[in-house]
Amino acid sequence: MTWDLSSDRPIYSQLVDKLKMDIISGVYNAGDKIPSVRELAAEASVNPNTMQKALAELEREGLVYSQRTSGRFITEDQNMIKEVKNQLAIEQIAVFFEKMKQLGYRKEETMQLIENAFRGNENE
Repeated sequence: MTWDLSSDRPIYSQLVDKLKMDIISGVYNAGDKIPSVRELAAEASVNPNTMQKALAELEREGLVYSQRTSGRFITEDQNMIKEVKNQLAIEQIAVFFEKMKQLGYRKEETMQLIENAFRGNENE
């Protein structure tokens, strides 16, 4: 796994985002046991306390749960995973449309570009 962390945002927030992406993309499946805090921290080259904070946030959101003596697991709630995936997609679409607006495109023009690209006609 590549942990591409930058200095523009808090590290724990980036860890939360990375772990969410791993969950929704299937790196970790529903019900899977995830590596320990220390293992994940070593893999990401971060302090274990920072990783603990990120995992606590995922627990608070319900994507991860703890079993006292067994460790942490990914939720088995497929609907929750799908909702998180859809929410992240909506956020990315909003960012895309905002960037297109900054380039001077209206929504209709952006949609036409998308349609053309989808068809393979980038030059239209």
